[in-house]
Formats: sequence, structure tokens, C-alpha cells
Amino acid sequence: METDPTKESKLPSSEPLPTPPPLAPPPPASSKLRKIVMVASIAAGIQFGWALQLSLLTPYVQLLGIPHTWAAFIWLCGPISGMLVQPIVGYHSDRCTSRFGRRRPFIAGGALAVAVAVFLIGYAADLGQLSGDPVAKSPKPRAIAVFVVGFWILDVANNMLQGPCRALLADLSGANQKKTRIANALYSFFMAVGNVLGFAAGSYTHLYKIFPFTKTKACDVYRANLKSCFFISIVLLLTLTVLALIYVREKPWSPERGNTAAGDEEEEDEGASESSPMPFFSEIFASLKNLRKPMWTLLLVTCLNWVAWFPFLLFDTDWMGREVYGGDSNGNPDQVRLYDRGVRAGALGLMLNSVVLGFTSLGVEVLARAVGGVKRLWGIVNFILSFCLFMTILITKMAESHRRFATVGGGATVPLPPPGDVKAGALALFAVMGVPQAITYSIPFALASIFCNTAGAG
Repeated sequence: METDPTKESKLPSSEPLPTPPPLAPPPPASSKLRKIVMVASIAAGIQFGWALQLSLLTPYVQLLGIPHTWAAFIWLCGPISGMLVQPIVGYHSDRCTSRFGRRRPFIAGGALAVAVAVFLIGYAADLGQLSGDPVAKSPKPRAIAVFVVGFWILDVANNMLQGPCRALLADLSGANQKKTRIANALYSFFMAVGNVLGFAAGSYTHLYKIFPFTKTKACDVYRANLKSCFFISIVLLLTLTVLALIYVREKPWSPERGNTAAGDEEEEDEGASESSPMPFFSEIFASLKNLRKPMWTLLLVTCLNWVAWFPFLLFDTDWMGREVYGGDSNGNPDQVRLYDRGVRAGALGLMLNSVVLGFTSLGVEVLARAVGGVKRLWGIVNFILSFCLFMTILITKMAESHRRFATVGGGATVPLPPPGDVKAGALALFAVMGVPQAITYSIPFALASIFCNTAGAG
């Protein structure tokens, strides 16, 4: 006897019906472009401070009495804080459940910390004098202590600020790849704007007249100019940050409704959840073990690339003041004055460097197609970087051979600035260095993305 299947389907069953699979959450919607612009503009305030660091702080360190060879050790806080602070802040920012959002609390805290650090650095000499440092003698141990503390806070705060800014831009872009590219381009553009403004402020010699209270017994004109630059840096960063955080709002995030990436399915199968993440450093070391050979090669070349970059970035303005102009930060007043002029010329060179960097960044794809790919372009600019670094030796020798002195009343000799062709050659070198710098800031990240996609990591 045949059974009617329509009747069989109506019979009660003791087995529960299977649970339908959960629907995949819709891709996050992207925000309006003006919100992305507001967040990206914070990069101008961040980079204004970085530009002051790169152009003026190494000479300032020596004016406080720290030996020339020790300046590089102080700058170690940048790479150290970058290795530790950015990944840790990024890790906890991804899991922050604050009612203000995931990124905004870290951005606000980082901006306030930058303001405190900049104030400590700018007033290091004044605070040192109040604590008992001699005005006319060097070194100034108490001022040095205040400076080092402020400098470390500044680097930690800058690293704490940049990661959440970029992450917030990614959140605002949602799944829209075009807006993601636009957001990163805007961030790079505002970085260039901050660089130009910072280096221009650092090269201007009468900025202290806008803030006359910056010139004190402990601070000469050079330190007063630096202090004035830092005041502008604080105002610019806090203004941009406050405007962005007021205008751009985030919804509170919770682990229950958090986004689950495709790469997290394996962890879910093993019972892991967003509310109980892997320990941070275990996650990092596990990722390193699974890296393939192309990524290891990329990391090694990038490491060596930055070994070449750091001496130039740390001592560029000091090189102009000491080697090209022939000044001395610890010499007689004439030598100190000449050193100061060289530092200002170096700040002008860094401004030219930033302009070239900005234009080159916009044309990276065109240059890559012209030479046959991004890998070949990266290799070419690394050779250009090597040539430019070699040229610093040649320019130094030319400056020494053309060193000029003038005799003043009493038979004393006063050093004179270098000839125009030597100065023009040094400034041209700064400008040309903007080309490999733009490639260094972009192509390694693009190659990392390509290698990750090839390996299936997204």
C-alpha cells in the first residue's frame, strides 16, 4: 500500500526541526565623505608635531648639553613605542565597549597626552632652571630629565593616536573599497599638509615675536621659537581632534553583535569567542610562525630600508647646521648663531622634501606602471636612496673645502655661511629624498596586502 507523502508531512514528529543557519550580517554602510575628511584632518595636527621633532629636537637636545652621540639613544623611544604601543592600543581598541565608541576614547586620550608632552618639552629649560639648573652652563641635568620624560610621553602618545585614527577611517569607510582608498589618500594628504606647515614654522626665525612670553632667562631665541612652534602644534591638534570627535559619532560596540571576519571561523569552531580573545603576544608570535617566505623577505628589506633612513631622519637638520654651515651648538656665540641658521635651512629643506613627497605619493601608481611594477619601483628608489646618502658625504666635503671666515674688529675670525651652490645642492638633496620616502611610505604596505591576499589571510 502506497503512502501519501502529503499526509506523512502532517504527522507529528518527536524530533526537533533543524535550526536554520544565521543570516550573514549585511556589510557595514559607509559614512559621508565629510566625516572621513574630518577624521583624516587629525593627521595634519599629528604630523605638525612630528615635523618639529624631526627638524628641531636633535639640535635642541644638544643645546641642553646632551652629547651628540647620545642623541640617537633618546630617539630609540620612537621605534620601541611603535613596536609595543601601536599593536597593544589597536588590540584593545578593537575590543573597547565604551559608550563613546571603540576609537574615540583612544583618540581623545592620545591628543591630550601629546599636548602634555609637548608642553614638558617646550618648557624643559624653564623647569630645569626653576629646579636649580645653571643658566649659563651646560649640561643642564634637570632640564634634560624633563625633556627625556616629555619626549618618551610624546612618542607613546603619537603612536597611541595614529592607530585608532586609521582604524576609525576604516570603520567609516565600511565595505566601500573606493571610500577606503579615498580615506587613506586623504590621511596621507593631511600628513603632507602637517609636514609642510611644521617645517615652515621650524624654518621661520621670528615666530617667538607672536608669543613674546616664550623668551625667558633660560630660553634664548632658538628655544623661544621652538616653544612657539609647540604652542601652535598643541592648538592645531586639539582643535582638529575636538572638531572631529564632536562631529563624528560612534555607536557603542559589544562582543555579542561585533563583526566577525571570515578569518575567525576557525577560532569559532574551536570554541573561541570575541569575548575571550587570545592573549595579545601569543597571537602575534603565532602569526609570525605562519609567515611565508615572500613576507619574511619583505620584512627584512623593510628593516634594512629603515636602518638607512633613520640616520638621515634623526640628524638631517643637525647635519646642515654642523657639517654644511660649519656651526657648533656648543661653540662661541658666532658658531651657535651659524648652527642655528643651518638648522633653519635644514627645516626649509624638509619642507621641500614634504612637497615632493606629497606629489610623488599621488603618482605612485603611474610610476609603477612606467617601470614595470611596484617591486621594480621599490628596488629603483632604494638605489636612489643609497645614492642620495652617499651625496651627503660629497656635500660635506665640498662645504669643508669652501669654508669661509671673516675677520672682525680685534682680529677675531667669524665663520660665514656656505656658498650658494653648496647650500643649493644640500636643499636639492632634501627635495630628491622625497621621492624614495614617498615610495617607502606606500609600496611596502601594498606588497604586504598582496602577499596576505595570496596566502588567503585577507
